[in-house]
Amino acid sequence: MAQAAPAAGFLYPGHSAEDDYPRLERILADAGVDVRLPLVHTDIGEDAHRVDALLEMGSAARLAAKVDEVKQHGVQAVVWACTSASFVYGWDGAQRQVRELSATAGLPASSTSFAFAAAVRELGVERVSIAATYPEDVAELFTGFLKAAGAEVVGMRGSGIITAAEVGTWGEAEVLALARGGDHPEAQAVLLPDTALHTAAYLPALEAELGKPVLTANQVTVREGLRLLGLPAHCPALGALFTR
Repeated sequence: MAQAAPAAGFLYPGHSAEDDYPRLERILADAGVDVRLPLVHTDIGEDAHRVDALLEMGSAARLAAKVDEVKQHGVQAVVWACTSASFVYGWDGAQRQVRELSATAGLPASSTSFAFAAAVRELGVERVSIAATYPEDVAELFTGFLKAAGAEVVGMRGSGIITAAEVGTWGEAEVLALARGGDHPEAQAVLLPDTALHTAAYLPALEAELGKPVLTANQVTVREGLRLLGLPAHCPALGALFTR
C-alpha cells in the first residue's frame, strides 16, 4: 500500500477563502511537491474584524474543539489559519495560543501571524508595507506584531472591511487594487494579511504589478505548514517566497 503524503492540517475560521487551500495544494503538486493540506472549519462566533470578536474567535476552546477532526486526516502539524485572531493577542499572547494548540494536538503548531514573521525573515527583507482589508485599528495591531518580530513597517493601509464574508467576495481586480494602495516606495515587500482574501490564483500578477515580493495570508500559512513538516518547496507560481 502506498504511503500517504505528508500532511499539514489547517484550522480555518468560518467560510470565506477556504478554496485557496486545495488550489495551493494543486499548484504545489504541479511543481512536484507531494503534500496534503486538509482544512477544518472552526466556529467563529461573530464575523467581525473587531478586537473583542477576534479574541473570542481565536480562543483556546474554539481551536481545541476542532483538533480531533483535523487529526483524523493523519496530519503531522497543525496551523491556525487566521491572522487577525492571532496577532490580536500581541506577540506573547499569540505565542501562548500556539503553545496551547500544540499541546492540545500533540503536534507542532503555528499560526498565520507567525507565518508572516517567518516569511519576512525567509525573504531577507527588512522594510515592509501592509495592505490590509481590516479597519485601521485592527491593522495597527498587525503593525505592532511585525515590529515585535523585527520588521520595519514603512507603510500601512486599512480598508475598513468589517466581515470576512465580504472580503471573501473580492476578486483579482479588488486584490490588485488593495496591494497597489498599500504599497510604499521604501517597502521591500508588501503584506496582505487576511486569510479571508482569495489570493492563491493571483500571486504572479501581484508581484508583476508591484515589482517586488508580495506575501499573502493563505500563501504564507501553507508555507508555514511546509516548514513545520520540514518540506522544501520550490514553486515559482506561488511567488518569491517559494523560490528561496
